[in-house]
Order: sequence, then C-alpha cells, then structure tokens
Amino acid sequence: PGKMLTNISSLLRACAQKSVSLNMFYPTNCFSFVFKCDLHKLDEAPATEVVMTREEGLKYYHIMQTIRRMELKADQLYKQKIIRGFCHLYDGQEACAVGIEASINMSDHLITAYRAHGYTYTRGGTVKKIMAELTGRRGGIAKGKGGSMHMYCKNFYGGNGIVGAQVPLGAGVALACKYQGNNELCVCLYGDGAANQGQIFETYNMASLWKLPVIFICENNRYGMGTSVERAAASTDYYKRGEFIPGLRVDGMDVLCVREATRFAAEHCRSGKGPILMELQTYRYHGHSMSDPGISYRTREEIQEVRSKSDPISLLKDRLLSNNMASVEELKVIDVEVRKEIEDAAQFATTDPEPPLDELCNHMFSNNPPVEVRGTNPWAKLKSVS
Repeated sequence: PGKMLTNISSLLRACAQKSVSLNMFYPTNCFSFVFKCDLHKLDEAPATEVVMTREEGLKYYHIMQTIRRMELKADQLYKQKIIRGFCHLYDGQEACAVGIEASINMSDHLITAYRAHGYTYTRGGTVKKIMAELTGRRGGIAKGKGGSMHMYCKNFYGGNGIVGAQVPLGAGVALACKYQGNNELCVCLYGDGAANQGQIFETYNMASLWKLPVIFICENNRYGMGTSVERAAASTDYYKRGEFIPGLRVDGMDVLCVREATRFAAEHCRSGKGPILMELQTYRYHGHSMSDPGISYRTREEIQEVRSKSDPISLLKDRLLSNNMASVEELKVIDVEVRKEIEDAAQFATTDPEPPLDELCNHMFSNNPPVEVRGTNPWAKLKSVS
C-alpha cells in the first residue's frame, strides 16, 4: 500500500505539472472580478460576475490568434508589394470583434469602417477568401474587386471607406429590423477619428426618435490617423456623446469586458428601449494604415508598454492558464494550427489568378438583365452581368 500511494502521488504530481489530462481542467469558471464600467444615463450596469466556459475560452483564443496572425501576414505581403493600395490592420483590437460577436447572433447585423478584416472573419468570411481579396484575386471574398476596405458577408455590410458614413447606413439597417419586427439589431462601429462627424449626431437624433435597435460602438484606439484624441476632441468621453442616448465605456482590450457590455447593450435594444452607445477603449499596434509607420506621433515605448501590459490575447491566455482551464501545450497546438491556416491562405492568395477584365463590371446590379457599361472611353463597352 505504501508503494502504491507513492506511485499515485508521483503520477498526480506529473499530471499537475504537465496537465496531460483534459479531464483535469475546469469546464467552467466564474470570474468574480469587477471590471471598470463608466455609465451615462443608465440605472443598471453590465454583470460583473463573469462566467466563461473552457470551450468559450479556447474559442475566443483561437479566433483572436487567427485575426492577429492574418494581420501580421497582411503586413508582410504589403511590404513585399503583393498587397497594394489601402490596407488598415486590426492587430491589437481583436478583443473588440470577438467580444461583440460572442454577445450577438449571426442573424443580427454589423457594419463598420475600413479597419474591417477582423469583422469579415468573425462574420463568417474565411482567412483564405480574405487574404485573396487583399491580393486582388478571383477567389477573394468580393471576387478581388473590393480590396482591404470593401469586404462583405451575410448580414455584414462592409468595411466603408468614407469616414463616418457607415453610421447612418447602420441606422437604416436597424430601421429595417424594426420595420420587419424580427427582433434583430444592428451593431454600428466607428472610430474615435470619425466621432466628430456631423452625420453621426444626425443619426443619433433619428435613432433616438424612432427607438431603433442599434448599438453605436466607438472603437477608441486613441489616434485618428496621426492625431491623438486629446488634440482632436474637446471631450474624449465618447460614450457620453449621444447626450440623450444612454452609454457605457469599458476596457476594449479585455474580451470578457467587451462581451458583457455588448450583451447588456443587446438586451437594451431588443427590449424596445432604442439605441445605446458604447465606447471600447482599445489600441492599434500598427499605424493608421500601411502608409503610416505609426511612430511619428507616438513612441515605440508607448506601443511596447501596451503590448506588455494590455495585450488582449495575452490577457485571455493568462486567465485560461491561471484558472486551470487550459494547458500551455494545448494553446501551443492552437498556435500551430492557426499559423498553418494563415500560411495556406497566403499561398492561395499569391497563386490564385486575378479576375479577368471582362468581369470588371459584373455584379453591379442584383437580378437585372445584362447591361452595357461604358469603359475607359466612349468606344469601349463592357457588359454587366448580375
């Protein structure tokens, strides 16, 4: 018996050190941490008793790592001049996209600005199609015609290139949801750089008057192009900008904070109370676009400090490990899988053919008979096929 107990103790110690058995992980964990949530015109607040299952945690980790690696690969391909034109990367802000999607349904609607690669993926796009779109190939999600700023999926209305213009469009989608009475809502995203646009305040007014089921979300990454929020806005309390619209502000680098805040906002909209405004305090690691080195108006030290203290993937990883919901080896397996998926997608995106010229004007209309479209001069004619 003594020898048996010794063997059992040794086995238990080995399992504790290496976490070799999945059965040893807690399937769920209740995080009793109070995250900071600033409120405006709200009597209630999001739940602070946050519950996350092991399955959810691993799913969030996988999606955030995929977005991160996809953006880093896009950075590499752009510097090799394989991706051309506009390219706005989302690395650093992954917790926003993943937290929002964890709290709404795929039947709900989402519209955003041109930093759209992450949302294209969470809305159902594949890495392969997104990468091929970035390189302008036929297998791209918009058939190689949209590029970085114009990607679409079911119930996802793109990346929009005009600053702030997606906000009234999103209110229009929310109006359709209310008109159809389908209990759906629209998440309408914009950045701090767009927050001073006049059309946004006009949209607030209409959405409030008509009690539209729309969540306005300002992804405050602290810089609009190369200008800090303090230099561009008299008030940086973007969650209060709705004035008569209730608002809340949370840490956009923590996926669970974003999830609980969005869940609260979604319930607000679905209950018929009208719009609500959220501010997610986040950070972008790259410059505004690939043409911006991102270090002329901020220091390398500032970026490194955010990476070391507030990285959304590291925060989730530490939470999974410290609460015994995953092992280091298991997360490494996910990392390897993600890297392989990204490399395979990049291979496709660099070898897939470009769309032929005679398809240039296709899909301009829906369910229309073919029409002739003028080309680069009055004598050049192209045909548009729906």
